[in-house]
Amino acid sequence: MTDVAAPAGPYFLYRLIPPRATFPADITADEAALMARHADYWAAALARGTVVVFGPVADPAGVWGLGVLEAPDLGAAQALVAADPAITSGLMTAGLYPMLGGKARPAPAG
Repeated sequence: MTDVAAPAGPYFLYRLIPPRATFPADITADEAALMARHADYWAAALARGTVVVFGPVADPAGVWGLGVLEAPDLGAAQALVAADPAITSGLMTAGLYPMLGGKARPAPAG
């Protein structure tokens, strides 16, 4: 995981780095099950309000995962990342970057 010494804001960019450039096109059954646990983990964090958005990015160089985390400090954001099943399994690595500023729209009503 990459740590950047920067002022801690409430938002952090989480970049999930897949094990190979061809992932997820050649995902195995075991990896698919792990990625389902990964998605469930972040969906629960989204429901708790500690994640603003998460999902895969269709980068032409290879798909990678993105999350924008809302946490009081870098340590709290690191703890969220460290508990991700994709990380705890050792399948993927991650970068975590404090945002130097940012604004988020209010949650939609309903």
